[in-house]
Amino acid sequence: MDIGIIGMGDMGQLYAKEFVDAGYNVCCCDVPKREEQLREQFKDSGIHVLHDGVAVSRKSDLIFYLVETENIAEVIKIYGPSTKEGAIISPGTSVMTPAIEACERYLPDDVSIIPWHWLFGPSVEPKGQTTVLVNHRSPEEEYKKARDAFESIGTNIIDLPSYDEHDKITADTQVVTHVGFESMGTAWKNAGFYPWENSSYVGGIDNVKILTCLRIYGGKDHVYSGLAMLNPSAKEQVKQYAKSESELFKLMIKEDEKGLRNRLQSAVDFIFENENSPILLDDAVMGDFGLGLASEERTPNSHLSLFAMADAWHQLGINPYKNLICQTPIFRLRLGIVEYLFKNPDLFEESVNTALYNKKIRGDDLEFHTAVNTWASIIGNGDLAGYKNKFEETKAFFGEERLKEGMKDSTELIKKLSG
Repeated sequence: MDIGIIGMGDMGQLYAKEFVDAGYNVCCCDVPKREEQLREQFKDSGIHVLHDGVAVSRKSDLIFYLVETENIAEVIKIYGPSTKEGAIISPGTSVMTPAIEACERYLPDDVSIIPWHWLFGPSVEPKGQTTVLVNHRSPEEEYKKARDAFESIGTNIIDLPSYDEHDKITADTQVVTHVGFESMGTAWKNAGFYPWENSSYVGGIDNVKILTCLRIYGGKDHVYSGLAMLNPSAKEQVKQYAKSESELFKLMIKEDEKGLRNRLQSAVDFIFENENSPILLDDAVMGDFGLGLASEERTPNSHLSLFAMADAWHQLGINPYKNLICQTPIFRLRLGIVEYLFKNPDLFEESVNTALYNKKIRGDDLEFHTAVNTWASIIGNGDLAGYKNKFEETKAFFGEERLKEGMKDSTELIKKLSG
């Protein structure tokens, strides 16, 4: 079977190499201005660079579209009609709805449509990672061919019944998860300090927060904006996260202990009552990844971001453990630190008391509150330019070297905590 890849960004290059190593014939293309560079880059690699998507579409039996989510409909419109008779089209996107709508509109009727979604980034080796497949339109034997291809490179396959279900789950596991960490980064930027130099963000789950934030800002803004703007389930879930954060923050500044405890207990009862805490983050491992101050210098933190996450899950009726079926490493870390906070009685009590009565952290919580509402407004308005500007401003604050360090350390942290 000949595999074609339209779009040779980070993920396209990763999968081209993986499928060649697995024994497949692979051809590919990208925008015209990159053709010669790609030919030189992949000379003698077994990866054949063709002129355009028409050439790839006519030659290949299994064709992956690996382009930005906001561009995928236009690319399928251009190249989809040239698809080889009986081929399989497999758009690889974190949001499936735009790709499926384009496939149904522009592809020949004899073409199979099997969307997929990798649940990891290009810096993570695919072997052992999870890939979601949806048999949207294909005979079982064609679906098996696509499935076999992914299994040949060592990925674990999750079969979902529909792209709608996929997009609802990823609105939680990706979009809202990213907004939480993006808001942390923006809050630290606006407050004018690096969290690793502040005693309120030292050790344990705060190490995880910082590294995950740096990991996200070490990526490309269009990846995250595409997820947020084009997922039909995302706006509702982001709106609820912002509402949960705002309502909890009001209880905190009013020092309404009964109201805050009742609200958090309701979330605990909903999320954790029937769960066996499958993540169980390791104290020693989390403690090894500090970037600045020593753990003995730690001062209390309200963990408003994590309280808000638990409350939003409760208000939306989402069981996050069920969404582990489509987990990303970042989502697993997010759920893991929420679980750690709520399952650790001493830390939970310290955080509640800090949220209510510790004025030292109140300014940080205000910055976070403002940042969450800013991000929610950008996403709610579908403001791609605003998303890019806010993302790039915060990215510049942390700086290239620190982001590289965060990416490296967070990759190591993910390996150790999942090992």
